[in-house]
Amino acid sequence: MLTSLGGNYFLTVMVLVFVAVVLLLEGLYLIWKSYKGPEARKIEKRLLALSASHDDTRQAQLLKQQMLSGVPTLERFLLRVPRVHGMDRFILQSGLDWTVSRLLLSCAALGALGVLITTVLAHQSLLLGLLVGGVCAAMPVLYVHGKRRKRLGAIEQQLPDALDLMVRALRAGHAFSSALQMAGEEMPEPIAGEFRIVHDEVNFGIALQQALTNLSERVPITDLRYFIVSVMIQRESGGNLTEVLGNLSRLIRERLKLVGKIRVLSSEGRLSAWVLVVLPFALAALMNYVNPEFMSPLWKDPIGIVILKYTLGLMAIGILMLRKIIRIRV
Repeated sequence: MLTSLGGNYFLTVMVLVFVAVVLLLEGLYLIWKSYKGPEARKIEKRLLALSASHDDTRQAQLLKQQMLSGVPTLERFLLRVPRVHGMDRFILQSGLDWTVSRLLLSCAALGALGVLITTVLAHQSLLLGLLVGGVCAAMPVLYVHGKRRKRLGAIEQQLPDALDLMVRALRAGHAFSSALQMAGEEMPEPIAGEFRIVHDEVNFGIALQQALTNLSERVPITDLRYFIVSVMIQRESGGNLTEVLGNLSRLIRERLKLVGKIRVLSSEGRLSAWVLVVLPFALAALMNYVNPEFMSPLWKDPIGIVILKYTLGLMAIGILMLRKIIRIRV
């Protein structure tokens, strides 16, 4: 009898432990879903889009303050920084779900790490450590800038197809808001998300002019601003919006074709610029590998250090001039 009671007690404890583990896992899943689930991510993207807009209402200002940082101390500090919302808009245009505090903390952490590695581990001077730290601190900003340029370039390439889709929807008798919804549902990312935000803002009661203004702030592309100006002029003075958008789509396509031709014709110049930039560093590394004693006075002798500083400064000026020459705006 005692054996049976002990067995029942052990079985009961095992069942309770199993139920507790299941409830714990379910609770963790619900917590994760509330913060990182699809619906939470969608709401977070909408709030990020709002935080980068120029909406000056009281509710929008409160949401903007909450989106700058999840840490209260950093939030109070960031609110005192001028042009902090410009940085927030810069992150939003890259398509990343970072906050301003995350970007700044990443820059500070990498900069401090670069200084410590250079000065403590490599036993170099503090000036060189600050230089390396500055380069490391700029890496997150350069990463965000690269993502932003890639995303804006993709939107620019997708814009003619989106305008053609809206033109077909308008010719079929749909309203302009329905055409925006169709572009947001049927076009691929990233342009689909931008049109969905505009459609949702209009449905939530924001004026179309303000929604399109927010779109121009989130996506600073000249062709997209032509589209926004065309829509605003048509709503104020009237006209055939279908014909205007169709002509604008053809104009953008022709401009993109011209840009492609110019890139092909200027490819030789860009390759020459890359060779001129990389060749001195490659030759210096090769000569230092073959004959280190021949190259060592360049950074050990005081005169060599001065020559090296002036040479690097002149090379930086030359790189900027080459970049200016090979960048042709159309």
